[in-house]
Amino acid sequence: MDQAEAQEKIVEALKLKLKTKSKFYFNDLSGILEMKPREAKKYINQMVVDGILEYWSSGSTSMYGLPGTGKQAGAENED
Repeated sequence: MDQAEAQEKIVEALKLKLKTKSKFYFNDLSGILEMKPREAKKYINQMVVDGILEYWSSGSTSMYGLPGTGKQAGAENED
């Protein structure tokens, strides 16, 4: 699998689930790619660098999502 395939697979899966969830655990994303977390890490990290995914952390929990989605996105854009 190359970066473009990984990107397409994750974005498609997340868009389907947007009605119920906006943030996903790393293991959710590696499951979408059908890879072990160590193998999926380079693809997921590159998607964050490219701005396709955004990284979100509460301090104790780290999650990923599509930019501009979820409750936090609305609150953060009210500046």
